[in-house]
Amino acid sequence: MTHEDELKRAVSFAAVDRYVRAGTCIGLGTGTTARWAIVRVGERIARGESIVVVPTSCATERECRELGIPLAALGEREIDIAIDGADEVAADWSLTKGRGGALFREKAVALAALAFVVVVTPEKLVARLGAFATPVEVVPFTLRTVTRAIEAAYPQAGVRRRVAGGEPFVTDNGNAILDCSFGSIEDPVALDVSLRAIHGVLATGLFPSALTSTVLVADAGGVRALDEPHARRA
Repeated sequence: MTHEDELKRAVSFAAVDRYVRAGTCIGLGTGTTARWAIVRVGERIARGESIVVVPTSCATERECRELGIPLAALGEREIDIAIDGADEVAADWSLTKGRGGALFREKAVALAALAFVVVVTPEKLVARLGAFATPVEVVPFTLRTVTRAIEAAYPQAGVRRRVAGGEPFVTDNGNAILDCSFGSIEDPVALDVSLRAIHGVLATGLFPSALTSTVLVADAGGVRALDEPHARRA
């Protein structure tokens, strides 16, 4: 296990141990950091605790099934807490997510949860979003027109269709991903609204700061919670 993997495990284990109670329903994210939260929940299930998971992707669902973790569909039960990683966390706790392509489902679970805990390693902390390309999930039928609309509205943006294994990437929803390089993003909420106004755009990987309840960071000194930059959600 690399040092980075050790940090990802530490922060995800800490999130589960601090915030997940027996008898609750939780949302679990997708990716190399969030998968350690799945492992921790699996360990607690094996010890006899009752925890139900709403998965944010087919990959997370498979991993949960392999560990014997009970699953629920979105909307079937109230989600007490969601735990997920992020590609970028800005100073105001707005996020870029979607490297794994599960941004639509991840945002749906985060919106439904009573609290949303983000788990990251230090390199994910940035002053502003934008160093990482913004993923945009697009209905395939509209791919060309959406690409042209984004390029017309943001001429400086590099827009490319995501490819995986030499083939066009397809989300769990059957859609395409456009990775858009906007540079430093001053107003993530405004950009998200503008992109979603384009017919054919299903979702973006821009998560507003108001969604985030807690950010946990693992570094050489251990796991710490960042100071909260905004009022908690009601």
